[in-house]
Amino acid sequence: MRKIICYPHSSLPNYFDSDVDYFELFSHPAGSHTNVKPLGLPLPHELKKYGIVPPITVIDFAAFAFSVVAADKLIPRVDSPDGWTRMINLTIFVSEPEKWMSLKIKIEKMLKFLTGDFWALTFQFAKAPAIQPTYEPLKRENDCVFLLSGGMDSLVGAIDLLSEKRNPLFVSQIIRGDATRQQNFAKRFGEHNHCQWSIGRLKGPEGSTRARSIAFFAFALLASSTISRPDGITEIVVPENGFISLNVPLDSNRIGSLSTKTTHPVYMVLLQEIWNALGIKAKLILPYKYKTKGEVLKECRDRKLLEELIFETNSCGKFQRHGLRHCGVCVPCLVRRAAFLEAGLQDITQKGYHYDDISKSNSMDLTAVALAVKQVELSGINRLVKGNLSFASPVDRSSYLGVVSRGINELKNFLKGYDML
Repeated sequence: MRKIICYPHSSLPNYFDSDVDYFELFSHPAGSHTNVKPLGLPLPHELKKYGIVPPITVIDFAAFAFSVVAADKLIPRVDSPDGWTRMINLTIFVSEPEKWMSLKIKIEKMLKFLTGDFWALTFQFAKAPAIQPTYEPLKRENDCVFLLSGGMDSLVGAIDLLSEKRNPLFVSQIIRGDATRQQNFAKRFGEHNHCQWSIGRLKGPEGSTRARSIAFFAFALLASSTISRPDGITEIVVPENGFISLNVPLDSNRIGSLSTKTTHPVYMVLLQEIWNALGIKAKLILPYKYKTKGEVLKECRDRKLLEELIFETNSCGKFQRHGLRHCGVCVPCLVRRAAFLEAGLQDITQKGYHYDDISKSNSMDLTAVALAVKQVELSGINRLVKGNLSFASPVDRSSYLGVVSRGINELKNFLKGYDML
């Protein structure tokens, strides 16, 4: 089991074990230890830039989230016995370790669901908060926090929210190829209502980055610290369609490595419960959890603005492999293209698709989608879903089953256009 320790400068270890990997939170490490790396260096500067003075509990959550992402990046899955599932021993120094240790089992359960690994967590006492702002906080007039990723659902969600006369504070996590897109969308919606964050450069061999979304939620929490609501609870709006959130495995290969859980209902419920238990005053809102991507597009409340901006969005899971261009045949690309068809929009995506004609690709994702569509045609939606909705109540299960069925139908209609069925 690989051991990792993440500490603030106030809790500098007296001794550095050569068999342990260390990260110093939010500052440059002192000394010249080869097994000590900085983590989250940009954060103190970004907090000051946006005038954010978070409560200690939120600073602790940021330390936790960054530590999880660092561990996820550092430890290669290929070294594990099955080539995927890792055993990760992670110690994090926080200001209120008793709170965190009381939630240890639930947090480990959440991380196992998110990354597919076994986590052994320890929370130790930090002698001082990892970040100690000395400036006055900026109080904003926003009424919620909104995750602005640069994707399709994110854009539609922003348009819909603004049409309701809401005043969101947009929060973005910088990903290569998306930073300018996020800035452009934010400027269109109100550039002074945008916090764009980076976890900083993380070195490590693992590229699956299943834990990355936990940092996005930490950024949202940090931003929420500037918003004052009458009830004290800030809404954090997560604009993701239900078909992608559920991400039901389309074939046996996608049960583990290719089945992400970024906004899955189980993950969202556990995260909310952990926030509640920690005393964090934030509420996750998922407005599109029962809608397909095509329905999200089709029901957008400002069609004119949608058609002006939607083709600049990014959906591709392999965007960086093709010169910041959509591949056209990964599952997110196929869902995107099917959504345009469902919404009656001619797809003029910026830069087009690497595989514009999907019939010329031998993509495994494309094969998986085609097989899933045929399975549903032959055996019904329950055969595809199997036990993947066992977490849901009867009412929710019916709604989730509906969104999966309609999402598969959108893909079916798209594939038919290329004689792929």
